[in-house]
Amino acid sequence: MLAEVVRTESIPVDGHFFDDLGADSLVMAHFCARVRKRPDLPPVSMRDIYLCPTVRSLAKALADAAPDTEGPPGPVPEPAPGPPTAPAGTARYILCGALQLLFFAGYSYLVTLATMRGYRWVSEGSGVAAVYGRSVVLGAAGLAVVCTAPIALKWLLVGRWKPREFPVWGLGYLRLWIVKVLVSTNPLVLFAGSPVYVFYLRALGARIGRHVTILSRRVPVCTDLLSIGAGTVIRKEASLLGYRADAGRIRTGPVTLGRDVFIGERTVLDIHTSMGDRSQLGHASALHAGAAVPEGRRWHGSPARSTQVDYVRVAPARCGTLRRAAFGIGGLLKALLAVVPLTVGVVDLLLTRLHTLAGRSTGAEPVTSSAFYLEALVLSLVLFLGSLVVGLAVIVTLPRLPGLLIEPGRAYPLYGLRYSAHRAVERMTNSRFFVWLFGDSSYIVHYLQLLGYRASRAGQTGSNFGTGVVHESPYLSSVGSGTMVADGLSILNADYSGTSFRVSRTAIGTSSFLGNLIAYPAGGRTGDDCLLATKVLVPLDGEVREGVGLLGSPSFEIPRSVERDTRFDHLRSGDGLRRALAAKNRYNLRTMGVVLLIRWGHLFGLMLLSLATVGRYDAVGQFMEAGLLLGALGFTAVYYALVERTMTRFRPLQPTVCSIYDPYFWHHERLWKVSDAHLQALSGTPFKNVLWRLLGVRLGRRVFDDGCHVTERTLTAIGDDCTLNAGSIIQCHSQEDGTFKSDRSTLGAGCTLGVGALVHYGVTVGDGATLAADSFLMKGEDVPPHARWGGNPAAELRGHERQSLAAGDAAAPVPPAARPALPQQPGPETGPETGPGPGGAPVAKGAPG
Repeated sequence: MLAEVVRTESIPVDGHFFDDLGADSLVMAHFCARVRKRPDLPPVSMRDIYLCPTVRSLAKALADAAPDTEGPPGPVPEPAPGPPTAPAGTARYILCGALQLLFFAGYSYLVTLATMRGYRWVSEGSGVAAVYGRSVVLGAAGLAVVCTAPIALKWLLVGRWKPREFPVWGLGYLRLWIVKVLVSTNPLVLFAGSPVYVFYLRALGARIGRHVTILSRRVPVCTDLLSIGAGTVIRKEASLLGYRADAGRIRTGPVTLGRDVFIGERTVLDIHTSMGDRSQLGHASALHAGAAVPEGRRWHGSPARSTQVDYVRVAPARCGTLRRAAFGIGGLLKALLAVVPLTVGVVDLLLTRLHTLAGRSTGAEPVTSSAFYLEALVLSLVLFLGSLVVGLAVIVTLPRLPGLLIEPGRAYPLYGLRYSAHRAVERMTNSRFFVWLFGDSSYIVHYLQLLGYRASRAGQTGSNFGTGVVHESPYLSSVGSGTMVADGLSILNADYSGTSFRVSRTAIGTSSFLGNLIAYPAGGRTGDDCLLATKVLVPLDGEVREGVGLLGSPSFEIPRSVERDTRFDHLRSGDGLRRALAAKNRYNLRTMGVVLLIRWGHLFGLMLLSLATVGRYDAVGQFMEAGLLLGALGFTAVYYALVERTMTRFRPLQPTVCSIYDPYFWHHERLWKVSDAHLQALSGTPFKNVLWRLLGVRLGRRVFDDGCHVTERTLTAIGDDCTLNAGSIIQCHSQEDGTFKSDRSTLGAGCTLGVGALVHYGVTVGDGATLAADSFLMKGEDVPPHARWGGNPAAELRGHERQSLAAGDAAAPVPPAARPALPQQPGPETGPETGPGPGGAPVAKGAPG
């Protein structure tokens, strides 16, 4: 079979797949797909190929593992297959969307109307003291209402969440969606990392013990099913939603954490998971449904397994109840007495100016007046350019003062002066806008240096960083010369315990490549000339890895060298590189100008909408004013969709292999600069599907999208009744070192992508197949219909693993897998290519994250 795939007459059993046979990862992915179609052969995954790169070693490893392919001794019997779930009808799909629109319109009407009335009351005050006093009163009253209303509506609509399942697009789902929207947009979410946030989750029904620290803003939705013991620490971007969508149904289930538990960065805990007292889950890891970490044990990986690595790396400190209470009360007072009044005052001044401008253009038809558009033009330019200059000046200067209060390497107690300073530095220096603006160009290195990075300008490629890089302290972040970083890098400069924190320098070596969605901790054991694949778990133990690649979670070594296209060798050094880099820099400057123009055009449109609405006091004006938020969202969605399609000339992208110095790549790179953050506001509604189609995605009927990111829309096809969970990504490209590749990816009808799962380019997923939470499906994979895959890198789930994924509502936890480990024999890395990505929130190349 391998001879047929690589197109040769014979295969030596000890011939290396990559070095001797000349295969690449795409070829071997096709070989794996052929093997999986043979019932008389054991399934082969790309992980097996990398670890066993000869026929002899692969056959031996699979033969040794064969007795265990059905699970551990005494496996739980497979459940009898039940009748297939009938997809939701179109009528129910449309009705749910109509009710969602009605709720959003009504809620935004009340919020906007109350806000406008409040601003008018503040503006009637005479003198600074009166305006400030009214701002404090309005802010306190508004904050109280906005913060408590979601809690009250949660209890009114749902009561207590219980383990159950129900179809999407029904009334049960509608209640879940309303609660999710309300609790995730509550201003108290901004208090993540403060005891106030813990009290908020308790008010929503979560059972949380004393002295718990939660840094993640990914708010649990089914809070009554969340139980957290005293002293537990949950780091940023950890996902404990309490529900998941699977094959057109919503399943809710408990997540139980004991005392003094540690949850690492970028982790996913599925429903029906638990962790015992003093247990740990490392960074970039996942607990699949039914997994239970025993008391005092440490697990990491996706899916998680036992490890000896200790992720609590800072000594405890004294941090009692009084200290925590004072910090929470102080944060609330700061918001009420400073932040809210300042915001109200600025907006009041702006609205007063808007009233003045609208008054100048009053008449029979004020919107048709040239003065109306001139005033909007001038005001939008002043606001846009002023925010650029002032914002850049603030973030490169002011955070340095609180940064002086923190000494690297020293443990400080939580919820004190140093903790406040650390949070201030982190929040003020992580500007998504400027990283988005300068990313994917040579100028991002200069910007990061202004922030405080140690980032060498030597080894410039023009794509050293993507458009999604975050940190905890720019003053303690180092990136070596010639290193390229894709989107979604999170530099972890701080270590936490339940009572203390410590900041340390995080250093990434020279001449390395980091793929998408990597959490790089202080003390990461990688040095120079390393390739870190997408979603890799960076090791914290063992010798420092140099000149190698790392793939997977937990990671294993593969050679650093990759198959290179000799057509691009002349662009890797010397005069060829200098000329190509200069041309790319010129193009990137034009791109920055274009995207700034696009952003200003969006602001100008919103300004016109505001001017046409705010200045009217009749019944029509009040109705338009209350619908301002809904109108702004609709305008934003249509505006950016038309901008993106215009940039592609309404033509689909084509699969491509080229150098990063090819003009086609520069054009493709420009598309990643078009904002798509507004799409996430429509997650879980039929309206997001409408926008996906408008953007060029070949989308089937009744797709349930709870927060998926698609980076190349016109290269993506999604079948009818697919289920896409929150944080999932379909990325139809990679860019590793100097080569860019893109290809189509297709999801068949009825597929499910788990929470945080990533699908790479050139992938085909068969009808009804399921990809587990936090999985990484590598390029070129062919998933059979109705198969269940999971892991990083993803492979077919076996025996009990299939059961836990399918039966996510099982009451008893399922033991971890016991399949013998494959030998650590690396194969050349030609495949885990990843690449810098587009702007947006957080994530894969070109995807928010």
